[in-house]
Amino acid sequence: MAQYVYDFSHGRKDDRDLLGGKGANLAEMTALGLPVPPGFTITTEACRAYLATGSEPDGLADQVADHLAELERRRGQRLGDSTDPLLVSVRSGAKFSMPGMMDTVLNVGLTDTSVAGLAERAGDKRFAWDSYRRLIQMYGETVMGIEGRHFSEALDGLVAERAVASEVELGTDDLRGLVEQFKTIVGREAGEDFPQDPNRQLTMATRAVFDSWNTERARLYRRQERIPEDLGTAVNVVSMVFGNLGQDSGTGVAFTRDPATGEQGVYGDYLPNAQGEDVVAGIRNTLQLTELAELDRASYDQLLGIMATLERHYRDLCDIEFTIERGTLWMLQTRVGKRTAPAAFRIAGQLVDEGLISDDEALSRVTGAQLAQLMFPQFDPSAARTAIAKGMGASPGAAVGKAAFDSATAVQWSEQGEDVILVRRETSPDDLQGMVAARGVLTSRGGKTSHAAVVARGMGRTCVVGVDALRVDPQTHTFTTPGGDRVDEGDVISIDGGTGEVFLGSVPVVDSAVVDALPTAPEVDDARGGEDASAGGDTADDDVVASVLWIMRHADRTRRLGVRANADTADDARRARSLGAAGIGLCRTEHMFLGPRRKSVERVILARTDEQRQAGLDELRPLQREDFTDILEAMDGLPVTIRLLDPPLHEFLPDLTDLSVRVAVAEATGTEDAEASELLAEVRRLHEQNPMLGMRGVRLGVMVPGLFDLQVRAIAEATATLRQRGRDPRPEIMVPLVAAVQELEAIRDMADATVADIATEYGVDLTIPIGTMIELPRATMTAHQIAEAAEFFSFGTNDLTQTTWGFSRDDVEATFFPAYLERGVFGVSPFESIDAEGVGRLVSIAAWEGKETRPDLKVGVCGEHGGDPASIHFFESIRLDYVSCSPFRVPVARLEAGRAALTAGSDGGDSR
Repeated sequence: MAQYVYDFSHGRKDDRDLLGGKGANLAEMTALGLPVPPGFTITTEACRAYLATGSEPDGLADQVADHLAELERRRGQRLGDSTDPLLVSVRSGAKFSMPGMMDTVLNVGLTDTSVAGLAERAGDKRFAWDSYRRLIQMYGETVMGIEGRHFSEALDGLVAERAVASEVELGTDDLRGLVEQFKTIVGREAGEDFPQDPNRQLTMATRAVFDSWNTERARLYRRQERIPEDLGTAVNVVSMVFGNLGQDSGTGVAFTRDPATGEQGVYGDYLPNAQGEDVVAGIRNTLQLTELAELDRASYDQLLGIMATLERHYRDLCDIEFTIERGTLWMLQTRVGKRTAPAAFRIAGQLVDEGLISDDEALSRVTGAQLAQLMFPQFDPSAARTAIAKGMGASPGAAVGKAAFDSATAVQWSEQGEDVILVRRETSPDDLQGMVAARGVLTSRGGKTSHAAVVARGMGRTCVVGVDALRVDPQTHTFTTPGGDRVDEGDVISIDGGTGEVFLGSVPVVDSAVVDALPTAPEVDDARGGEDASAGGDTADDDVVASVLWIMRHADRTRRLGVRANADTADDARRARSLGAAGIGLCRTEHMFLGPRRKSVERVILARTDEQRQAGLDELRPLQREDFTDILEAMDGLPVTIRLLDPPLHEFLPDLTDLSVRVAVAEATGTEDAEASELLAEVRRLHEQNPMLGMRGVRLGVMVPGLFDLQVRAIAEATATLRQRGRDPRPEIMVPLVAAVQELEAIRDMADATVADIATEYGVDLTIPIGTMIELPRATMTAHQIAEAAEFFSFGTNDLTQTTWGFSRDDVEATFFPAYLERGVFGVSPFESIDAEGVGRLVSIAAWEGKETRPDLKVGVCGEHGGDPASIHFFESIRLDYVSCSPFRVPVARLEAGRAALTAGSDGGDSR
């Protein structure tokens, strides 16, 4: 029989797949000899069996009973005993920290009879009744599915009736009466009484944890973070220790370094006379952790020692939950803490300096998504602005948007293209969709470890919390400040997640310090802490920039994949080069024929005689030559892959409807418009029902004489001209939409002859590689043939995704994609991240078979997947030579290519 339950003494931190992150870390702290309340973990394997069948697997109940009996023996108490009850907490704990899972249920085991025993043992009746009302509320919400507002309204009403500041000031009789109110709510809303059997409480709470794996909030978060759906969650049953036994007790959350900035020090929140959920719920504003030293110096010093032990042991920033029960410190949880993007880079550099991790480990601990966050604009420091309030900066960045006071509004406005700031008193897991949709989050309550802060940091959202000065009114959808400022829903506000400031109106933003520094970074610096790495490191921003530059250089030394950019203009090319692009992987030429040039292309396509066609080509040739000269000069010495014209034909033809109307009007008025009639006849002849799958790409080059020759000639002339000037242009000609090798051969024969003519004419040696874009399924299946005529493949994964799946990106992303994501057909849009099993497999087959035919074949990707971190790891795994992406994503691609090389065990090398 499978083992489904493990005592905390029988696991380690590496057992996260089986015990979940929380259970594995409780086991690790137990093994380290730290003060952990005893307990046990029900495994993820049990959860998966439950979800598959709808019932607990055979043997689970007996194993839980055995471990509970051992826990009772060790504690000298029995669950729910009327004189000295053992109470436990029930907590979810998946492999990855995941907001949206079931909230913790504390005080399981309390009943109408055991509450008296708890009061007697603790010597505090108020504490016992407070603990009981917490259990009924938590159990009612999370296990029985009762809306939390029923409980909160009853509690808020009693607080208002007694004219006290918070529930902490309610007396014993108040809490006893509240328990009766809560039990009435349970009976009314759930249709059954609150269970008085402590074992049933434990069983039902365990099932609720299992069921919470598939809640809407949990599924949304998994899709957002790309967490697999089949992991399941563990359940942790922990002996209760109490932080609500008076002013010598309390609960808190600590970080070994500041998760917002990475600064070393003592960071966290503490609440005296409180239980753990009070801190993260944000319903009471907390004390700073350093203030614990004044309340309980012995516990504070012990906590600092444990924090140092855990950071050395985990070799990373640790997030710690703890409780003090009448002067005794207990550790409830630790994990490698989530952090903001600036903190991630700064901490990675610090840990290298401290000798705790290697350079490779530092690289593996930051992500392209975090780097992208650092590249976002910040508020312009020179712009005039007046702060109307200030709280705690929980997740940095500059966010500007309309104030929305509920998640539904935030989602609605975001879908309409509006920038939104979600404003709440405090957030809860129900606000997850609004937080995903918003640019930033603002709360009037809570600290740096509140729900809003933790989730926003994990998602990279700008967040300001604990703005006491704001009076947020969810009913009127407004907030006001003591100074009389009022913000209504829809008003624009700006928030600074670094300083915690809130501003009325829109504050101008500027490029980040990282974006400014990347183009000027030295190309080589082999050691962390070298001269330029430490330059100016007097501020947090300087330290972050220095760490980013050092890690980027290490990524460049480590990566095997080359990184190019998609750029269609010389300005884009220069920008890409400054951000570290090692060439252009896609230069789209159809963009060069818009505006005034469109008429010339139209004349070429609609020409009735060779003379008419040649006249149009002659108009375009010098313009194209100038385009290519500018781009090749900007990328001097680096490869530039130029894709020949690939528009849907209708983009360069007169509008069929307009022409039809023009001819109809002429006929109706008895006038003659011969030109319109002739054009209409020709456009009708060329009209296509589905232009994206019609005469475009190589087909256009084959069917319109001289069109591709014009472009090849212009490329060759630009190259020859630059060579004569002593420059080093390196163009590569890419033929689009090839499905058969014969198509490529026809264009190649023409291109080779044209290049040879220009070489002779200019008296220079011209060798221009000719390859193709692989973007059709047939091309992937005949890659071994196509490689006979191609010197390189560049996978156009955008079109390859469309043609493989059989849908148009423009038409489907707003129609059935949301439902597909919702139902799990897609974990993520296949246009956002490569469909490894389908499109990715085609790419892999084509790359392998192409290199079998031509071993020196260069193989890259030029779709926007080339800038997606997950896709880059896939492309590394199938050993492509380079990726190409938009200029802004080049640094992200460089970083992720380095990380991918570590993951794949690559031996490095530069194939750029």
